[in-house]
Amino acid sequence: MKLSLNVGSFDQILRLIIGAVLIALAYFGILSGTAAIIAYVVAAITIITGLVKFCPLYSILGINSNKTK
Repeated sequence: MKLSLNVGSFDQILRLIIGAVLIALAYFGILSGTAAIIAYVVAAITIITGLVKFCPLYSILGINSNKTK
């Protein structure tokens, strides 16, 4: 099964930065408890989708920020 890449370069970089910021906020104690757990989960999702350049939610909504053919 081949996934159609639907995350563009700018979107990919933004996802990786947001994921790193969320991890840092939780790791350094700025977010704690449930907020930290949510931050880790959201960070993992954004980093994974940024690395593989495929977002299942984009696929469902019909969004494609990848400009290459």
